This record gives sequence, structure tokens and C-alpha cells, in this order.
Amino acid sequence: MPRKSEKQLKLSRQLISMSWNPRNLYQLATKKRLFTMKQRTLFQHMWKAKRDTRGYHDANITEKQWLRMFKPQLPTLNMKLNDKPNHPNTASLMYACMERRLDFIVFRSHFASSIWMARQMIVHGKVKLNGKKLPFPSHTVRDGDVIAVDPEAVVTLKAPANGSKELDFVPQSYQQPWMFIPDYLEVNYNTCSTVFLREPVTRPNVTEVPSPFPPEFHALSFEFYLRRGRTRK
Repeated sequence: MPRKSEKQLKLSRQLISMSWNPRNLYQLATKKRLFTMKQRTLFQHMWKAKRDTRGYHDANITEKQWLRMFKPQLPTLNMKLNDKPNHPNTASLMYACMERRLDFIVFRSHFASSIWMARQMIVHGKVKLNGKKLPFPSHTVRDGDVIAVDPEAVVTLKAPANGSKELDFVPQSYQQPWMFIPDYLEVNYNTCSTVFLREPVTRPNVTEVPSPFPPEFHALSFEFYLRRGRTRK
């Protein structure tokens, strides 16, 4: 396990990460309350929301880098007036730009057990973009791009004991809570490849960006960065 992931998965940090590690699953199961009585002010609520959502959508980027990526304008083109009561807060899309990253796509496609393992696979040349190796985990893909992974590097594929060339699917412990595929990805496990279809969106009662936090929690985080951007001008 990389050093970065060991630090991120410390129980004392109380942060949920993109990982199948049992310590991360413990954090997910025990994080019952988003707020405590110690957080009394609106700023404290916003800061905690910012800390927790950034901890999940970490991807080894610094706060300074994220501030350059942060977009104060959120997409609302898919909203209709009669959908408003059932439409989730569009602030849940504040991290949508991260879903175009190569390392995020490898993890979301279940080819790696953590975002850090996905980064290692990309750096070591186990991942191809449109048929070419690209050793940059932070590369952002375009709609229709094809991401292919070396089958021998996929965490759930193992060589059988009988020496056959076909790899066997071996499920990993604690992976079940993360076994879902976002609608903006089309994954083919026969070829170990994924097509990035489009940008994540929100629909009535649905937000496509995977997150363990509700849209209202993302709204607090969005307001934190929105106010910070105003003060920096």
C-alpha cells in the first residue's frame, strides 16, 4: 500500500476515501452524524463539509490546485421548473470535473482497489488511452475516449493454478459497497476497457457523481469555496 494511502486511511483522521480498504469501510459505516454539537456556527459547518468532501475527492491534489479547478458556475441546463422539488442540489456536481481524470475512471471501473492503486497502474504503463500509454494520472479525458487496462494488472483478475491463459475473477474482500458503475461510464469487463460517455449530471432524485455525502453537504462545501473565492478577489 502506498505511503499516501496509509496516511489517508488513518482512523484518527475520520475521512472517507476512494478505497476498498476495510478501515475505509469502517469509516463509512461509523460516520453516522455529519455534524456534532461542537460545530455551532455556519462557518464550522461549511469547513467540515469542505474537509470531508475534499478528503474523498482527494486525488493527491493540493488545495491551491483545487482552487484553480473550482468552477463557481454549476450546470443547470438539464433542470426543468417542475423538477425543482425533486431535483438534488446541483452543488453535488462541484467535483464533476474530477471524474474526467484518468485515475478516477480506472477506480470507478473497478480495475483498481483504490485511487492510489489506479495512479500506480497508470504511472507504470498498465493503462492506455485510445490505444496509447499515457503515464499521467491527472490527465482529463474527452467524451468518447476509450481507457483500456492490462488484464494482468486488474486487482480482481488472477492467473489460475492450472496454468491456463484465461484469468479468473477473484472478488476482493470488502469491495461490495463500491461495486456500482456511474451512468457516464460504459465498462466492458471482457476487454478490461471503459468508454467515458459524457460529463456527470443531476436528474430528479439522482446525482451521478459518486459520493458518500448527500447533496446538501456538498452545497455547504461549495458555499465555502464560493466565499473564499470572493475574499481572494
